[in-house]
Amino acid sequence: MGWPYQVTITAAEAGTTLKDQLANWHVPRRIRGNLRIRRAVLINGTYQHTGTTLQVGDVITFNFIDDDFVTATSSYVVDDHVKVPVIFENADLLVVNKPAGYKTHPNYAGETNTVMNFVAAYLAPQNKHPYIIHRLDQATSGALIIAKNPIVVPILNQLIANKIIKRTYLAWVSGAFTEANGIIEAAIGQDLADPRKRQIDGDNALPAITHWTKVHSVFQNTLVRLQLETGRTHQLRVHLASIGHPIIGDPLYNPTTQLGEPMMLHSAQVELHLPFSSQIVNLSATLPTQFPVNLKR
Repeated sequence: MGWPYQVTITAAEAGTTLKDQLANWHVPRRIRGNLRIRRAVLINGTYQHTGTTLQVGDVITFNFIDDDFVTATSSYVVDDHVKVPVIFENADLLVVNKPAGYKTHPNYAGETNTVMNFVAAYLAPQNKHPYIIHRLDQATSGALIIAKNPIVVPILNQLIANKIIKRTYLAWVSGAFTEANGIIEAAIGQDLADPRKRQIDGDNALPAITHWTKVHSVFQNTLVRLQLETGRTHQLRVHLASIGHPIIGDPLYNPTTQLGEPMMLHSAQVELHLPFSSQIVNLSATLPTQFPVNLKR
């Protein structure tokens, strides 16, 4: 299947070579090589050397194929029984405010009742399909980036991996912090005693770094702002529990959590760098009603 895509060069991009601009757009090296071998990237309708300097108004045409992508076809079952709020949308992607209590994506073929199923229903009238970029835990709410084509998936993945896209979380945690901010740097791996969990220095542990800032404390609980430098499974939950400040309502890492109590972790903001563009948009996801600004317990 072919995936044509066009970009018009703006003043911000003019003066660079095509080769450099492809790198500036974070098109992965493997895909850049594929395009060059197939002569599948054109300037104003003709193939030109990648050393060609781009001018304002030049039209770059990409002719991607399925083999350029790890996952070319999206096949989530359409499920329209939940309307997920859309924070931002353009031709390539959307950002939704994920409600707590729903998984980000199915775990088996044909599964429904996940955010990706709901977004598949939202996009169906556009004849578009959702592609996963990152995930939020089932109990976590907030901003979730979803692609609308396979072309931007590797670009968004690279922007996240290179920490160019920044995600900020808010969490209520147990206990009062004595310092205003800090860094948690501890490797996270599998908890062999419980397959649902991760632990510090667990099996196959990978480096993990979390930055935290105290917002305020109420009744020996603290609202903190969190930024991920890495993106390990359950990273924020494991890191905060490891320093004695588990997230309130966390069913896995906070032993005081009551059955049915909501977890107080919300993906609050995203600094989103749009693919094939120099545009940056700063997006906020409205706090859910169960996430109070002042927590009284």
